[in-house]
Amino acid sequence: MLKQQIHGWITAARLKTLPAALCPILPAAALAWSENSFKSLPVFTALIVCLLLQIAVNVANDYFDFIHGIDTPDRIGPPRAAASGLLSLKTMRTGMVIITITILAAGSYLVYIGGVPILLIGLASIVSVYLYSAGPLPFSTNALGDFFVFIFFGPVAVCGTYFLQTKTLNAQIILFSISIGFLITAIMVVNNYRDIKTDTAAGKKTLAVLLGTTLTRVEYLILILCPYLILIAMKLVANVSSWLLLPLLSILFWLPLLKDMNNMTDSQNLNKTLAGTAKMSLAFSILLSLGILLS
Repeated sequence: MLKQQIHGWITAARLKTLPAALCPILPAAALAWSENSFKSLPVFTALIVCLLLQIAVNVANDYFDFIHGIDTPDRIGPPRAAASGLLSLKTMRTGMVIITITILAAGSYLVYIGGVPILLIGLASIVSVYLYSAGPLPFSTNALGDFFVFIFFGPVAVCGTYFLQTKTLNAQIILFSISIGFLITAIMVVNNYRDIKTDTAAGKKTLAVLLGTTLTRVEYLILILCPYLILIAMKLVANVSSWLLLPLLSILFWLPLLKDMNNMTDSQNLNKTLAGTAKMSLAFSILLSLGILLS
């Protein structure tokens, strides 16, 4: 029983997606370090909160997609804890409460450091975690999931982490946050692209369902292309350090990912494409952070 519970929570947390929570933290910490404003405890706490928020949204999505009849035996993606019977609904509800309380406890320190702006960001993040899958108009079933992911894993997380250390914002961190937001959103796009058929059958109106396969592939290409174009534009317009072009090395991930996105006949293989997009996003973030430190 205990082994099943542990397996259930690992499944619900979706461990393979968690590195995405690291992507917003690294460049914000690196830029603060380069400006002699780095503060280790706020950064570490922000990382914990970001990880917990991602786990919370994953667990809530698992729970609410099951009770709304979206996760069925025809599901193509990885198994879900509720639909597979690994965790009872009562256990998942209790888990969501505990995770939320832990986020509030850790977040209270960030509010103490960052003040009202961080309080507002924190409350909006927690509310959005549950509005993503629950409520009368869930983000994930009304074509708002991509926007949610972009905002909270891009500008909110990156700029929020930077603000905690410096109490300021600037154009550079905002551009970095947009780049990270695009890449994290691309992970979501692969997930929804893979599930177009089953989501359509279940009445789940993701943006991918509304756009269809061709336009979703275009969306994916735009999302993974724009972060690199932003860095190139920064170099051409503002003459930033050439080290900031270091993330261009992560383009090596592109060919297999684009090939898989153009081969929807093998939907199971898109699970690997999703993982590959997550790895590309993390590689971009690490290389960007390194470029900032070397600038």
